Amino acid sequence: MSLLEVKGLRRDYGKLRAVDNVSFSLEAGGILGFIGPNGAGKSTTLRILATLDVPTAGEVLLEGQSLVDAPDKARPLLGYMPDRYGTYDDVTVREFLDFFARAYGLKGAQRRQRVDSVMEFTGLGPLSEKLTTELSKGMRQRVALGRTLLHDPRLLLLDEPADGLDPRARIELRELLRALADQGKAVIISSHILTELAEICDSCVIIEQGRLLAQGRVEDLLRSSGDSSQVTELVVRLAAGAEGEAMGARAERMLLEQPRVKDVTREGSALRVRLELEPGAGPMQAEAAAAVLLAALVAQGLPVCAFSPRERNLEDAFMTVTKGRVA
Repeated sequence: MSLLEVKGLRRDYGKLRAVDNVSFSLEAGGILGFIGPNGAGKSTTLRILATLDVPTAGEVLLEGQSLVDAPDKARPLLGYMPDRYGTYDDVTVREFLDFFARAYGLKGAQRRQRVDSVMEFTGLGPLSEKLTTELSKGMRQRVALGRTLLHDPRLLLLDEPADGLDPRARIELRELLRALADQGKAVIISSHILTELAEICDSCVIIEQGRLLAQGRVEDLLRSSGDSSQVTELVVRLAAGAEGEAMGARAERMLLEQPRVKDVTREGSALRVRLELEPGAGPMQAEAAAAVLLAALVAQGLPVCAFSPRERNLEDAFMTVTKGRVA
């Protein structure tokens, strides 16, 4: 049985339908990415899952118990980190976490042990006596995550946890979340940073205008999108100045004349080429079509320094499924 089951979730605000018949499930130890443009219904869905909002219709089960009918029983199993979080002024990291540990009902030695454990896990131990206002954004994000973990929840709901973090802080946050999943916790991450989700999530849900458009692994989303094209990226060496610009334009014109080329995009010194193959075409057909293009470029005297396939990714899946309609 899934740890979390969402069935036919709907949320109306007057005439506005923010969430429209959304259903998905998540197993213990899984990390699910919640993807959609601004206003798609991601945060509303997370607030419902966190029992901070009540659905107009639908059912949410956590370990078989209804979040709607018995929110008080479900809350000890939930850890919610909103997209806008705060820390109190003039308190240390330890004092901040200790305050929330008390709020969660932890007492005495158990509370001190849990605060120490959370600080060690999140790497906050050396900063325990530092004021929260003196921390970097990445470290404040760790404090917020630590607060979410104090009561040892089974399901973590994280709304844009990597927003505004520098590359190092994002990598460290990603490692923490993977460690939590390895402990058996289920994690839902709402984010618009698709590259981050692709590197950490087991599966994804794509919603737009409150409706679920697709769900599954990235490769499953690509297959279900109905886009059978193979993207191949070409890098053409360009001479300096006007000669290089003319050579790039010449290569672009020549590629666009090829029968299977759908479009060509200039990206600096590279040409990104999209080939449209026959439905059901496999890797061998894609390689053969790419070889024809390479031969044509060489025959025209264009100095190709690299020629390789570009793997489709989560951004491709999102743009295909939503058909580019990003708000």
